[in-house]
Amino acid sequence: MTPSGGKKPDSDPDAGLSFSELVGPVTPLKVRGRVSTKKPPPPPRARFREADERAVLDESIAGGPSEPPISASDEISFRRKGVPVSVLKDLRSGKYAIQEELDLHGMNTSQARAALRQFMNELLMSDTRCVRIIHGKGLRSGPRGPVLKGKVVTWLPQWDEVLAYVTAPENNGGTGAVYVLLAR
Repeated sequence: MTPSGGKKPDSDPDAGLSFSELVGPVTPLKVRGRVSTKKPPPPPRARFREADERAVLDESIAGGPSEPPISASDEISFRRKGVPVSVLKDLRSGKYAIQEELDLHGMNTSQARAALRQFMNELLMSDTRCVRIIHGKGLRSGPRGPVLKGKVVTWLPQWDEVLAYVTAPENNGGTGAVYVLLAR
């Protein structure tokens, strides 16, 4: 009995033995190749690929690649591959009736992009063939030139349904508007 009144704990019969005495004889395993206890290194990361992907994301949020400098008096046009040059001439001369119109005057870039996106979504669910988009000449934009005109130039080709666009005739907006021909 212990002084506290409890029973004396059993003593461990193996307490004084060494590891080899406890385990007994051992035979090393035969291992082919090299055994490593280190964690495998993490997979390589392509720093430049990540930077490129980040740049593409930033570019898509900003509205595409940087726009070429466009002045208020520049005429603009675009035609998708396979669309004859004669279509641009017909579009400019008014052979296609303007069915809808969007005026972006007074909007900032974000507002104009949202308005154009909504306008295009509505058009693509209708039978509309030709529209006029008024982007303005950018006369109040100061030295940076016409901001919305440059944006419209890059935004419109992003829709596959946009076959062509051309600066409107002078009596219908001139260099402050474009006629847009849509696929149907």
